[in-house]
Amino acid sequence: MRFAHTNIISTNWKALVDFYVKTFDCKIVPPIRQQSGDWLARGTGVKDAKLEGAHLLLPGYGEHGPTLEIYQYETIVQQEMVRPNQRGFGHIAFEVGSVEVVLARLEENGGSRFGEITKRMIDGVGEITFVYARDPEGNLIELQSWK
Repeated sequence: MRFAHTNIISTNWKALVDFYVKTFDCKIVPPIRQQSGDWLARGTGVKDAKLEGAHLLLPGYGEHGPTLEIYQYETIVQQEMVRPNQRGFGHIAFEVGSVEVVLARLEENGGSRFGEITKRMIDGVGEITFVYARDPEGNLIELQSWK
């Protein structure tokens, strides 16, 4: 058994893919997915499901590593933005060399800061520097660096 991917449903999959490629050096794993049909509706439980999107290879792994799957359904159900303490999936995290540098790049590429850059010594583990931010569609991202 192994972890395969995490999925983000987007209102503009091409723009969100571009953000993750530019901000986190993710790589598109061909082919671009264009899926629909009874099999997809049955498997997802979404009537008349039709989607398009891409898988992105996450940084720090080889070509067979886990991916970030960014899809856009033909019909999107809107919702409020997730808060860090809301039940369910909360955020994705990237370990980076410099939280400050990557946060600046994230903001340049259309994302936004959510929390404050914070440092904390964790006994037996080391010092973490971290901050929560949002991608251009409001999904939470944690940037972290350990010393």
